[in-house]
Amino acid sequence: MGTRRYIASKVLQAILTLAFVMVFNFFLFRVIPGDPAALLLRGTAAFNPENVARATEELGLDKPLPQQFLVYAQDTLTLNFGDSFFLKGQEVKTVIGDRIWPTMLLVATSTLASAALGLLIGIHAGWRRGSKFDVGSQGFTLFVYSMPEFWFGILVLMAFAGGIGPFPSLFPAGGYSTPGADLSGIGHAADVLNHLALPWFVLVVAYMGEYSLIMRNSLIDVMNDDFVMTARAKGVREKQILWRHVVPNAMLPTFTVVLLSLGFIFGGAITVEYVFSYPGLGLLTVQAIDSKDFPLLQGLFLLFSAAVIIANLIADILYSQLDPRVRAG
Repeated sequence: MGTRRYIASKVLQAILTLAFVMVFNFFLFRVIPGDPAALLLRGTAAFNPENVARATEELGLDKPLPQQFLVYAQDTLTLNFGDSFFLKGQEVKTVIGDRIWPTMLLVATSTLASAALGLLIGIHAGWRRGSKFDVGSQGFTLFVYSMPEFWFGILVLMAFAGGIGPFPSLFPAGGYSTPGADLSGIGHAADVLNHLALPWFVLVVAYMGEYSLIMRNSLIDVMNDDFVMTARAKGVREKQILWRHVVPNAMLPTFTVVLLSLGFIFGGAITVEYVFSYPGLGLLTVQAIDSKDFPLLQGLFLLFSAAVIIANLIADILYSQLDPRVRAG
């Protein structure tokens, strides 16, 4: 299959998947128990049957479903998700926009760091298969890969933010920056990094095991290929065989996993953000679920899905360039 045809087919698949997500998004939040109009007026003096009926009409919920879907599709394409129930008076796109940067800062940097560490561990473990380093690293990576993130986050929070015995707390317990601190420049950056340290550390350790295990297994498979035996027969040094021949070919599966992980940047690590009260999209999702904020949940669900679909599309296209055999398949 030619490159253009392959890319066109993948783009079409991504568009169709996104269209399905939009339809699913529309029906999902109309079958969930609860009246959006009543939730909108909940806790206000205007909460009475007449105002609920008026709000239902203003929201267009009294119209037939096909007509509601047309309005929903038009609003979605123009990024008009309405007003948040949880943060009254604020548009959903504004609320989401305010939380994107903290999540990108946390998850993007931790994903890159965990990928780099995991790849190095996996490379050295796979190259020295059966060694003490391989056995020890496997035990460690399997443990961190299987442990619940929120559990590890609570332990880290207790140890480094609450202090243990005579050891004092070293980092803030949560948040993005110190409330009320009028900092700017380097001082503000240092304050943000101080609050970022603990959730960043938890995510790096939690995801490092996945990349290490995938890289190790991929490297072992490549080591058994004929071209590796040929390079050794030619007298190529082991270090050159590893970094010039084995690693580039073993990187392909891990490359896909890293790209797909970056697709979850907008979703963030919901449990970790919740444990550390980190004001990103993950914590916002929990707050929206607790308050049954349907417009906000609808916008978040669509954003998370679109991010994963786009990341998957980019991974497919780049993978086809790195390995042309994918297009042939």
